[in-house]
Amino acid sequence: MLSAAQGRLRLLSRHLASPSRAPVAVVPPIPTLLRSLPLHRRMASTPAPTFPLSPAPKLPEGQYVRTCGMLVIGDEVLNGKTRDTNSNFLAKMLFDLAIDLKRIEVIADDEEEIAEAVTRMHKNYDLVITSGGIGPTHDDITYSSIAAAFKKDLEYHEETKRRMYEMGKARYKMDEQTEEQKQARLRMALFPKDSEVLFVQEDLWVPVVRVGGKVCILPGVPRLFERLVEGLAAHYIPLPPSSEKPYRVLVHTKMPESSIAPFLTTLQERVRKESIRVGSYPKLMQGVDVSLIGKDEARLKEIAEEVVQELKGELVAQGKLGQEAKA
Repeated sequence: MLSAAQGRLRLLSRHLASPSRAPVAVVPPIPTLLRSLPLHRRMASTPAPTFPLSPAPKLPEGQYVRTCGMLVIGDEVLNGKTRDTNSNFLAKMLFDLAIDLKRIEVIADDEEEIAEAVTRMHKNYDLVITSGGIGPTHDDITYSSIAAAFKKDLEYHEETKRRMYEMGKARYKMDEQTEEQKQARLRMALFPKDSEVLFVQEDLWVPVVRVGGKVCILPGVPRLFERLVEGLAAHYIPLPPSSEKPYRVLVHTKMPESSIAPFLTTLQERVRKESIRVGSYPKLMQGVDVSLIGKDEARLKEIAEEVVQELKGELVAQGKLGQEAKA
């Protein structure tokens, strides 16, 4: 079990090692998950506690997650006050894990919209990730909306309440909160009944709440979202084995995309039945990268030679998806 977990963590190493991201909020960021408390009452000198992870479940053999849909929830994204980076982070991570991200939707803080989208994605995809709408205020309605979608009541999760309190009691003087503030805080531990509550990082009290076996509810704060989705992928979802990861070859050409388009269109039609995907990605004033993705390494290399010849290009990278090396 330990070696399997280590293998999953290695798949995520490139994300953990990625450079720091610039702040993404257009307005000054606030600590969303505890924004009901004034900043001057924080006591940063108190060391934060850590908690045990949820036990990793026995993952079903052969029933791998191959497709995913994502819901970005929040009026603040739709009105431009907050710039969404979570979808970009998830897309890159899933690409490296050989999981097809089929759809990303950005929707308002509206119960009917959330319930409809979650129900549809739960039916269509192996995994659904939601981002946003789980804070302490009146417009944080993701938990209740998803509960409605699955016709479930809401119930407080005692372990989440305990971890939340232990993490913040000294820093935020929770014992001095008014009853109204306390009830607002406890909204963050009010989950759809019978959900799986997965604690995936030792230093975070915030869990991933999974409903219907597929729908994973995460916060919208980028640093929290990234940590939680990494922990989720490392231990708690059945990833395709490395042996099933597709192979990719990249060819670069100086020709403009309009000049190579007819050839690429014909090529894609010719190799479609072989489950080979042909893509083109222009770089401003630098030419075009042509991507070939499939499972037959020898066949891809053969096609790559044809592309190099036809487009007067050069082979620049090849390897397992997410593990490509310079040619």
